[in-house]
Amino acid sequence: MGQQAAASIRQVARAARVSVGTVSNVLNRPSVVAPATRRRVLAAIDELGFVRNESARQLRSGTARTIGLVVLDVGNPFFTDLAKGVEAAATEAGHAVMLCNSDGSRDRESRHLELLAQQQVHGVLMSPVEDDLSSARELAARGVSVVLVGHPAESEDLCSVAVDDRVGGEVAVTHLLATGRRHLTMIAGSPATRQCAERHAGGRQALRRAGHDPADLEFLEVATLDVAAGQRAAEQLLARGELPDGVFCVNDLVALGLLQVLLRAGVSVPDDVAVVGYDDIDFAAAAAVPLTSVRQPATLLGRTAADLVIAEGTGSGHQHQQVMFTPELVVRESTGHREDRGRATAGPAWGALLRPVRELGGRVGAQEPEPAG
Repeated sequence: MGQQAAASIRQVARAARVSVGTVSNVLNRPSVVAPATRRRVLAAIDELGFVRNESARQLRSGTARTIGLVVLDVGNPFFTDLAKGVEAAATEAGHAVMLCNSDGSRDRESRHLELLAQQQVHGVLMSPVEDDLSSARELAARGVSVVLVGHPAESEDLCSVAVDDRVGGEVAVTHLLATGRRHLTMIAGSPATRQCAERHAGGRQALRRAGHDPADLEFLEVATLDVAAGQRAAEQLLARGELPDGVFCVNDLVALGLLQVLLRAGVSVPDDVAVVGYDDIDFAAAAAVPLTSVRQPATLLGRTAADLVIAEGTGSGHQHQQVMFTPELVVRESTGHREDRGRATAGPAWGALLRPVRELGGRVGAQEPEPAG
C-alpha cells in the first residue's frame, strides 16, 4: 500500500472554505484572522493532517526558524543550564535551537559559524573562544543577528549578555581572606581566555583592597577546565609538600576534581584547605564536601540572550544592548567559617565586601584599574 500524499495548503483552504491567503495568515499571523475563521482553519489542518513545509517558507523569507548556539564546552553543566534558558525562550517564539560545541577551539568555532550562516539561521548566540570578536562581527556584516553570551561586547555594534567576572573573582578571594586564608592559589585556564583573566584580576583586586600584595594570589594554569584538570592540579600541589590554605577554582568542575584528590590524600577541607568554585552547578551542593561557589544565573543568561537575538531578527529599529548581571557568592562547607581570623587584620571597609553582592547593588563592580605587571 503506497504512502498517502501530504495535504497541501490549497486542500486546507477548500476544506475550511477560505482563501489560501487566509490559511497562510493563520499559520504566520493568526492575530489578524477572526477567531471563528481561525478555528475553522485549524480544524481543517487537524483533520487533513497538514504539515507546514518549513523549507519552502525558509526559501521565501530567506531565514529559518532556527537559532544557533555555539558554546565553549557542551560537557560543562553551566552551558547545559544556559541552553535550557535559550530553548525555553526560543520555543515560546516558535523557534528551534541548533547546539554547536567549539570545545575551546577557534577553528571549530569558525566552522560552526560558517555552517550556521549557510543554514540562514534566524540568529546566533555564541560564547567566544577568545577576546578577538572579528568572527562575530563578520557574521553580523553578512546580515546574521549575533548575541555574545558570557562575554561583554564592549562596544555598541553587538548585543551581549554576560556576568561581571571581575566582581566574581573579587568576591571569591574576599571570602577566602575573610575566613583567615593567606596563602592563596587560583587554578584557571589560559590568561588569554577572558573569563580566566577577569576572575584573576578580581582576585588580585580583593587582595589590594585588603592591604595585601596582589602577587600573593598564585596563578596555576591548567590546559582544560574540567574535573580531570582539577585532579591534576591537586596532584601538582600535593607534590610540592606544602599546600596553600585557600584555593579559588575558575569553575566548579575544576574545584570538584581538586576536592576528590585532596580528600583521598587525607587533606581536610576546609580545615587544611578552603576551596571556592565558580558557576554553582547542581553538583556543587552535592559534593562530598559541599562546595562554596560563585553563582552565575545561567538559565537567565540563556533566556535573555535568546530574547535579544529573536528581537533583533524580527523587528526594525533594533538597538543593541549590553546586559551585565552581577554574580552571587553561595557559601557552603568547603570554606567553613573562620571570619574572626580574617577580620582581625582587616581594614574598616572590609565588612562591606563581605555582604552578598546582591545586597551591594553592584557597587563592588566599580573597579580600580589593574596595574601593569
